[in-house]
Amino acid sequence: MDLIVRAVLLAALAFPAYAQQRFITVASTTSTEQSGLFRHLLPIFTAQSGIEVRVVAVGTGQALDIGRRGDADVVFVHAKPLEERFLAEGHGAKRYDVMYNDFVLIGPKSDPAGVAGTRDVAAAFRRIHAARAPFVSRGDKSGTHFAELELWRLAGIDIAKEKGSWYRDTGQGMGPALNTAAGMNAYILADRGTWLSFRNRGELAVLVQGDQRLFNQYGVMLVNPARHPSVKKELGQVFVDWLVSPPGQKAIADFKVQGEQLFFPNASGN
Repeated sequence: MDLIVRAVLLAALAFPAYAQQRFITVASTTSTEQSGLFRHLLPIFTAQSGIEVRVVAVGTGQALDIGRRGDADVVFVHAKPLEERFLAEGHGAKRYDVMYNDFVLIGPKSDPAGVAGTRDVAAAFRRIHAARAPFVSRGDKSGTHFAELELWRLAGIDIAKEKGSWYRDTGQGMGPALNTAAGMNAYILADRGTWLSFRNRGELAVLVQGDQRLFNQYGVMLVNPARHPSVKKELGQVFVDWLVSPPGQKAIADFKVQGEQLFFPNASGN
């Protein structure tokens, strides 16, 4: 009898420890966190699955590096060429489209570079460069930073060689970078979701939007458990599957700020 009692007690003590392990770590971007999307999504997912999600919100490049080290179970990011490289290196199990929004070029209402109203974002970047108008870059290897560098390239400008005192690298997430732009009355490329959630706008406004090159796709991947045995394969896959399922896609579509939808689910093409 004593052995049975001891076994029951040990099981009772072990159960809370097991229950506490029902969490996953998701390495994601600052835009999904600072826009408020995760504050909306994760309680819904946890209520439906019983799995807690702990988010590490950094730039996409850093998020993928966390995945490369095996320090996250899932990566949820937005720079498809970088994601495909992550997969090719064997660090990801499979990539899924989840949702999209777009980038917008923000700038001072006074618009010293004269870019307002154009739908050609590369031409707008050329005008900013020609005017040496203040420009704030995230400079953090994020998906937004990656998109910004691609736009300078499309504008025919080698920004690494041609940036001067007018160009400010912040090495920070979207929110802090927007704060810097507001303080400097500068131009900045931002994802629309974070911009809509941002309060400290100062004299800034959306000046350029609608160019197809501003399309911003988000993807999710389980970190490859064959490469990283510490990955919580089953729990992580539950989260991935939920994001691309009808309930997860509806939860994404339902997230709005001031009545405006910030992200648009598009997992149906997976």
